[in-house]
Amino acid sequence: MSNTSAEQRPFTLKFEREFDQRSERVKSLDFHPTEAWILVSLYSGTLCIWNYHSQVLEKSIKVTESPVRSAKFVARKQWVVAGADDKFIRAYDYNSVEKIKEVEAHTDFIRSLAVHPTLPLVLSSSDDMLVKLWDWEKDWECIRIFEGHSHYVMQVTFNPVDTNTFASASLDSSVKIWDLGSPISSFTLEGHSKGVNCAEFLTSGSHKPYLITGSDDHLVKVWDYQTGTCVRTLEGHTHYVTAVYVHPEVPIILTASEDETIRIWHATTYRLENTLNYELGRVWAVGCVKGSAKAVFGCDGGTVVAKVICSQSWDSVNLETEGEDSKE
Repeated sequence: MSNTSAEQRPFTLKFEREFDQRSERVKSLDFHPTEAWILVSLYSGTLCIWNYHSQVLEKSIKVTESPVRSAKFVARKQWVVAGADDKFIRAYDYNSVEKIKEVEAHTDFIRSLAVHPTLPLVLSSSDDMLVKLWDWEKDWECIRIFEGHSHYVMQVTFNPVDTNTFASASLDSSVKIWDLGSPISSFTLEGHSKGVNCAEFLTSGSHKPYLITGSDDHLVKVWDYQTGTCVRTLEGHTHYVTAVYVHPEVPIILTASEDETIRIWHATTYRLENTLNYELGRVWAVGCVKGSAKAVFGCDGGTVVAKVICSQSWDSVNLETEGEDSKE
């Protein structure tokens, strides 16, 4: 077992741009678990499914004339679901592109959707300050409303470790942690000085209950969400932070901003490792293909796919962590 800590070990990181696809402003990204597909939702109201191997447009769905701010694959149903500024959630069969369902879900713009990994449930969040839970096996009935935020709810995300819980990020400067069984939040994380746009659970390579958030205060914070304490603040962005993402294969955190950059941080030392600027304007969405070294960025001017070349993996970080734990 190596006695060298993650902070001491040499760490090299490089991003090789593979291709970019110009389009209207990209608002969200999602990845199919088995097909080589990227789902892109556009401010123009269209969904695009791109094959990142062939670099070919597989499908295009005109959803609405309003911006589609969030879209997700539901692979087990062969669907995509989309939430738009026209207040509707829509589900489509991604093979036939036939519309399966349309429901007026909120009274204001829909900012975010999250699909439960095993149950027939979708979370939605909105500028109406509400989070709602939908059951598609009950004909998309709203089975619970989560109230407590006092401003737009910008993102919802399930906890991969405990899928009965989720986090919500709001422009009221807070992040709330919820249980699916209760309409009232379990607890609130407060520490950003301005609105919070995004939240992501740090589960890869970590045995700790950490959550990462990005805010209009230009800061990224790492929280222990069980104790409610901020364990690290990442500084460097010069405009609103729009997206945070933990790479599933290598120990890095990716953060995106309206300053037109993507910043890459080591996920255990929190050191800034790289800053990327693809000159496609503001960056709105970041994602990574599980089981692959690919990273994808959604910008004002389109989508960029890059290959991540890294000298470390989560496995090596896990080995180091286990070695350190065993010495205590």
